[in-house]
Amino acid sequence: MTGQTASAPIGVTAAAPSGPWRKISKLITGYPLIPVFILLVMLVCGLFAPWIAPRDPIRPNVIAQSTPPAWYEKGSSDYLLGSDHLGRDMLSRLVYGARVSLLVVVISTTSGMAVGTLLGLMAGYFGGNVDELISRIVDIWLAIPFLLVALIIVIVLGQSFPLMLALLALLAWSPFVRNVRAEVLSLRERDYVSNARIAGAGAVRIMWRHILPNVLNTIMVIASLRVGQLILSESILSFLGVGVPPPTPAWGAMVSDGRNYLNTAWWISTFPGFAILFVVMAFNFVGDWIRDKTDPRLRQLG
Repeated sequence: MTGQTASAPIGVTAAAPSGPWRKISKLITGYPLIPVFILLVMLVCGLFAPWIAPRDPIRPNVIAQSTPPAWYEKGSSDYLLGSDHLGRDMLSRLVYGARVSLLVVVISTTSGMAVGTLLGLMAGYFGGNVDELISRIVDIWLAIPFLLVALIIVIVLGQSFPLMLALLALLAWSPFVRNVRAEVLSLRERDYVSNARIAGAGAVRIMWRHILPNVLNTIMVIASLRVGQLILSESILSFLGVGVPPPTPAWGAMVSDGRNYLNTAWWISTFPGFAILFVVMAFNFVGDWIRDKTDPRLRQLG
């Protein structure tokens, strides 16, 4: 009817916010801001630990043994997160412990990614006996209990930081082989690869110039998801006493140091445990976000 204003139908929700509020809402919901912030904090702590840490992380203080955090009645402002059973500042040890996780990300993940990607390219492109050999090596490696092998190797060769990074690199490479191989098996049959082969391009050039750029998204997703698992594996090795050699601060070793003091000094194990939890979850969330944005089957319409 004319002259009357039609009312909104029952059950229809209010319109979405417009203007700057809509942009802010889309930014918050569309990007992993909190996980990225956590990873940036870890990066800053790892790179600038000597300037950020308030105290020497390995120097004990008998007088300040098991000092509670600053907000406790018996706490001290000199030890914001308390001290451990040897009087070492927990905040300083947490900051320096980020360096270990950062090195795991840079060295172990990068090494495993390079080796796994190369083997995956070779297995998928050449096929036949090459594919069979590489695939069987991966199957055998996945059947080996990693922690048991790591314990035996450390007992035989001795505990060292480079050895731990090498062990984690060995743990990192196998997922790249399988996923890259599956992608290459499809890509090698594409017309542009056949045209490059007819034009006289060699196998190395085809894999490097034509196939590798098309599997980079897959490699990035696997790497981002694998980093969290490697940091968790490093923490397990350090907890068991076969990871980073003391007195170098490592979050897993710090959790192990405080397990006998949970009733009297819970903060010794709790704070590094939360650090491991937040960093691993941050990498997993970022990895899921990268997968959703790069995989056309999972990409959501904004």
